[in-house]
Amino acid sequence: DQIDALRDTTRKTPRYHRLPNELPLAIDPERDLALLAKELGLDSPPARIEGFDISNISGTFMVASMVVFRNGKPSNGEYRRYKMKNVQSQDDFACMAEAVGRRYTRLKKEKRPMPDLIVIDGGKGQYSSAKEVLNELGLHDLPMITIAKGKMRNSGDETFFYNGKTFKFEKNDPTLFFMQRLRDEAHRFAITSHRAKRAKGISKSLLDQID
Repeated sequence: DQIDALRDTTRKTPRYHRLPNELPLAIDPERDLALLAKELGLDSPPARIEGFDISNISGTFMVASMVVFRNGKPSNGEYRRYKMKNVQSQDDFACMAEAVGRRYTRLKKEKRPMPDLIVIDGGKGQYSSAKEVLNELGLHDLPMITIAKGKMRNSGDETFFYNGKTFKFEKNDPTLFFMQRLRDEAHRFAITSHRAKRAKGISKSLLDQID
């Protein structure tokens, strides 16, 4: 079974593909950010967005990912992975709180600029967990939005939670497409991280069985 599990970690996930730094001409990041700022009531388009996602299987090999979009485009060199240190069981809320806490504790300690917007893959629970951590750090005004799949997990039926309000974008809204791209990139990076961590763990387990 462990041999099969190890093989499974090497299989590619066809649904999610790494976004290129140069996006197709059909995608207009400047427009998307302007529309997003208008929808959320931000003073200006969010030039720097940081997106978080959690990946685990039944609470094992838990990994958080963080992706960065600058001016609407992925900044691959700034992506980060977080291996959970304080969460011992399957708890996405606690995992999100730990990842967000570690990220912004470090930025605050190093006096580095905060993002203009945080995007969380999840619902109100993930939002509340992350918001509590931000409040503890004194980052009360840092904008944050969550994106959750609909009941049937259909693309285009996502629900957003922001500043105490739940809403949806129209299915043909460019802002929705932008948020989906960011969410999918965070998910892709989380899955990639999880597969690497899982493969390493299974390999170690197999080696431990060798006399």
